[in-house]
Formats: sequence, structure tokens, C-alpha cells
Amino acid sequence: MALSQHDLLRLLESLRSADGLELVRSVAERMLQELIEAEATARIGAQWNEHTDTRTALRNGHRDRTLTTQAGDLGLGIPKLRSGSFFPVLLERRRRIDQALFAVVMEAYVHGVSTRSVDDLVKALGSDTGISKSEVSRICQDLDVQLSAFRGRRLDHVRFPYVYLDATYCKARVEHQIVSRAVVIATGITEDGGREVLGVMVGDSESESSWTAFLRSLRERGLGGVRLVIGDHHLGLVTAIRKVMLGAGYQRCRVHFLRNVFNVISKDAAEMVAATVRTVFAQPTAAAVRSQLDTVADMLGTQFPKVKEMLLEAKDDLTAFSGFPERHWKKIQSTNPLERINREIKRRTDVVQVFPNDAALLRLVTAVLFELHDEWIAFPRRYLPEGSMEELYPAELPNSAPALPNTTDE
Repeated sequence: MALSQHDLLRLLESLRSADGLELVRSVAERMLQELIEAEATARIGAQWNEHTDTRTALRNGHRDRTLTTQAGDLGLGIPKLRSGSFFPVLLERRRRIDQALFAVVMEAYVHGVSTRSVDDLVKALGSDTGISKSEVSRICQDLDVQLSAFRGRRLDHVRFPYVYLDATYCKARVEHQIVSRAVVIATGITEDGGREVLGVMVGDSESESSWTAFLRSLRERGLGGVRLVIGDHHLGLVTAIRKVMLGAGYQRCRVHFLRNVFNVISKDAAEMVAATVRTVFAQPTAAAVRSQLDTVADMLGTQFPKVKEMLLEAKDDLTAFSGFPERHWKKIQSTNPLERINREIKRRTDVVQVFPNDAALLRLVTAVLFELHDEWIAFPRRYLPEGSMEELYPAELPNSAPALPNTTDE
């Protein structure tokens, strides 16, 4: 649908009377539309109303699509075909997350596990008649190359004194059954105070063997300099940390611990108990932190003996943070840094609801993590204050692994 001389004159006249931003918007809209039509012509093998031996399909009008840009919303028309589907390359999702979501939905669609909402999403993504298995395979292969490289990249370019571990759960089909799958994620704080995504794994449980395999894979990729691992009290996690992360301490997430406490007390007492337990983490010194935990355990013990037992049993793990620089304490007491990541993963996976297999789930989650990792690297911000990291690695021993900071009372 090339522009005629008359069309060009009308466009020129309209551009003369437009303001700067509107000029840019109009030009961009027309240019993109012409590129879309040219791509459709190449795909079909003939221009509009042209009869050629190379024609492979017939046009069937246009489908409206709005593209949001810095110049404003552009109203575009996507050519429809009477058979097959067409979606212009220049409008394909550039972000890995969107590509991965597209691939997952299409894979589910091809394998016959689509619902009405998935069908609607398939059409919203640009396909009127679905997509072939070969096209799904091509999309997945293109993504898997870069996502696999990200998951397997070396980690020995810098030391990671703090590592955060957590797991979230998603639904996937395994042997024709819908089951809950554990998505295990690791992030780390670098020795200069920045952040990186370290790894991700999809498995059937959070057993000791699963955690051990995951942590060993991080070590094999060069993860080093770890001084403290922060995580929830997942089944097998602590044992795996002490088996694999030699020389590193373990900090039990204070937020998850409080949730465990709420399970053994009445709802009416939750606010009071939580406020009392939080005083442990507000102390100025390591000795005061540990002393306050004993005090709080005694205070609550009369009315809540189970809470006292939980506090004393978890004392070393809950107060491990106090053996590190005080300026780091608020950031290493819990796995809160992973909460935003888990929310973003859930926001994306909720669209799919049930993944056709583990590979599809891993693909989308990795894409989400890859984007977050890129943001942290491209727009670096110190997660921990400048000048506070030197205490973790003595300057006189830059290449050695110093002993874990003392976490006991003097």
C-alpha cells in the first residue's frame, strides 16, 4: 500500500501545520506503517491487488494496533491474511520477558492446554490462527541460547560477601499432571556494594539434595568470597549451606521467622509479640542483640512457651547478622531484597497459570531475572553504603578468604 503522489502532498501539508512533537509522531507513524506494508508484501510475494506467480496468500484487511512511543501513541494497522498469520518483525517484543511469555503461551497453545484466556492472549500477541510447532521451536531455541548462557555464566569476576536464597512456587505439567514446582533463586551483593542475580533452578522440592545441587552449581561457576547466606528456614537449606558454603554463616530471615511465630499464637496477640521480637533487631551492638533475644524469650515465655522455645532454638541463626558491619544490618536480616523479584515473577507467571513443562517455566523466570540483572548492571546503585565493605575483606589479604567475623559474645 505505497503512498501515491496525492497522499504525499496531503502528508506534507499536514506536517507543515503540525507542532514539533506531532510532526515526529506523524512521521514515525507513517514510516512504521510503510515498513509493515513492505514486510507484508515480501511475505505474501505480491503487492496490494497485484497478481503474481509468487503470491502465497491473500490480504484480508487490517487489525488495529496501538504502539506507545516517546512521541505518543501511534495508530498502526497490521495486515490480516485469509490463511495463516502475519506479525511484523519490527513490532516483535524486544524485551526477553515478553519474548519468553510469548513462547510459553504459544507452547501451551500448540500442546492443546489453552483456555479461553490463553486464546485471547494469543490473539493479543498478534496471531489470529495460532502458531505452528516449528515456529514455537524457533522462538524457544533463540531464547534458550541467551538464557542458558546467562544461567551458566562465570561468577568469579568479583566476590559476593552476601548471598540471598529463596524459593517461590508455580504450577506446571509433569507427566500429564499439574503439580507445584519450586523455583529456587539466588542473588548476591558484590564486594563493592552492587547487586547481581546469581542463579535459578526449577525442581520438585526444596529438599537437602536439591539445595545442595543448586549451591554446588554456584560454586562450580566460581562463586566465592561468601561470608553470609540469608534465607528462610527451608527444609534442607541450612544443612546444604553448611555442607557446601564452607566458611559462610547463615542468617535466618527475621520476616519468615515471625510468620512461623504467628502460626503458634492467637491472632489477637500477633501485633504485640511481633513488636516485642523486633526489639532484638534494633539493638546497637552484637552483644546487646543476643542479650535482648534472651530477655524477649523470658518475657514472652510465660504466656507463650512455644515462642520462647522457637527463639532460643533459632538464636544463633537469627542473630548471625550482628557479626557483620553495623551499617549492613538492616539489609542482611531478611530476604526482603528478593520480595520484589518474587512479585515480578508472580506477575508474569500468573498470566500463564499452568506451564506446559519445566522448561517453559524456567525460560520465563530466567527472562524476568535477566532483565532485573541487566537493570542492576546498566544503572548501578550501591545496595550497601560506600566505604562499608572493606571490613569484610582485610586489605592486607586481598586474595585470601578471611575468617568469618566473630558472632559470639566476648
